[in-house]
Amino acid sequence: MKYVLAYLLFGFLTLASCRVYATIQVKDDSGAVVTLSTPAKRVISLAPHITELIYAAGGGAALRGAVMYSDYPEAAKQLPRVGDYQALDLERIIALKPDLVIAWRYGNVERQLEALRQLNIPIFYSAPHQLDDIALTLENFGALLGARATAAQAATLLRAEIKALRQRYAQSTPIRVFYQISERPLITLNGKQVVSEVIALCGGRNVFAHLAPVAPVISAEAVLAADPQAIIVTLPSGSTTEQPLSSLERWRRWPQLAATQHNALFSIHADLIDRPTPRIAQGAAQLCEALATARNRLELR
Repeated sequence: MKYVLAYLLFGFLTLASCRVYATIQVKDDSGAVVTLSTPAKRVISLAPHITELIYAAGGGAALRGAVMYSDYPEAAKQLPRVGDYQALDLERIIALKPDLVIAWRYGNVERQLEALRQLNIPIFYSAPHQLDDIALTLENFGALLGARATAAQAATLLRAEIKALRQRYAQSTPIRVFYQISERPLITLNGKQVVSEVIALCGGRNVFAHLAPVAPVISAEAVLAADPQAIIVTLPSGSTTEQPLSSLERWRRWPQLAATQHNALFSIHADLIDRPTPRIAQGAAQLCEALATARNRLELR
């Protein structure tokens, strides 16, 4: 009997000294279920928004490489670069020995991703389309990276910030908005992109929401025909508030535009709103304030 007790005690102590994980299964944004036996410890990020989300979810220590323009938070700038949205450096990715690759479904080259898949490297696709998707992505990353508590806290905060903005601007008078992400060529975003949801949250209406491409190229004549009451021009990473002046001044050439008549021309840093990350709450607050200012200038109630 004493030998049986000794054996059971040894087994108990052995289990207690080991960190045991249950199998992790998370559905990605392509609908596929990604399965890991343990939380990922060597992760490659293939989009700037993914890098930012991983840090926000508490998994930054697991990152081993990222694509170009992964520049937030500051620690992301030190990560080895493994390509960009047009082409990946497969040799470098393989050399980093990842146990998980997180890819942008619409930005990364599928042929190259298939090569990684053939090496049995798990690939998780991330492509948040709505504000609620961002919080869910944080929770999914927390599960994949063994950081559930941190990720849950970040997701809860984001949901609370977005809810507060919805409530604050729920009764706002609708206002027509043109959102410009590029001047040459002139590019906007359609209604399927998360920015359009932010515009709606602030009481705005994206005048090009109906277009088929996610980021359609349009003409100045199309903007004139839509006659937006507010124009938002984005600033690229690293830019200052003075840099978009030429883009804003462009629209002053058409005084017949409602936005020009009432000086409802605004700029906002693209990284705060174009990237589906927790910083979108900050960008949304700025956009809502801009539209509130536009309403005042237009004397809308």
